[in-house]
Amino acid sequence: MHADPESIRKHVRLYWMIGAALFVFTVITVAVNQVHLAIPLAITVALIIAALKGSMVGSVFMHLSSEKKWIYGALLLTVLFFIVLMSVPLFTQMDNIGTPIGASNPSHAEPPRH
Repeated sequence: MHADPESIRKHVRLYWMIGAALFVFTVITVAVNQVHLAIPLAITVALIIAALKGSMVGSVFMHLSSEKKWIYGALLLTVLFFIVLMSVPLFTQMDNIGTPIGASNPSHAEPPRH
């Protein structure tokens, strides 16, 4: 960061803009909560809003936007592993989709013979 007044004014303006954007996204989060969406959609919307807010905080307030490229590589790797870990429950749920309820227990598949 340079010490000249114009550079400082530019950074302070950026901080105010990001602060205002964070406030707007917080209002959007509360508004979406009042809509009462279906749970999977509500979680998806909440995660998208949280990711946007987190990226703004990380890039501007934590100065990650001016860091070296290896930090972005580590951040990208973190996002990749996050997506993989979030997908694991989805894949386990997809195993049972379309399976009839009685088909998972073979002892109840046929009626008893007398």
